[in-house]
Amino acid sequence: MAERTISEATAETLRVLGQNIAAERRARRWKAADLAERAGISAPTLSKIERGEPGVAIGSVFEAAYLVGIPLLSADRSLDEVRASTTARLALVPQRSRDTARSVDDDF
Repeated sequence: MAERTISEATAETLRVLGQNIAAERRARRWKAADLAERAGISAPTLSKIERGEPGVAIGSVFEAAYLVGIPLLSADRSLDEVRASTTARLALVPQRSRDTARSVDDDF
């Protein structure tokens, strides 16, 4: 199976988020196994998250970030505002393109 290539910007974002998760975990004096258990993931998966490795399910990354207090949205925008903005942008997409799009379950 061929390895997927990601952009340097994506790789750097993953590294920074992983480092922040690790720093916040340590600031709370939680062991990696403790955070992994709280997030419902294995310790090796948390290790991958903290190293910024691509390929970890985004829901797992977001759950770990949430549990250590890292905001997933900017402080000045609520989830409802983000959804409204996304809906407004999608209205600009031709209807035939929207008809083929799959729905996304974004409830974590």
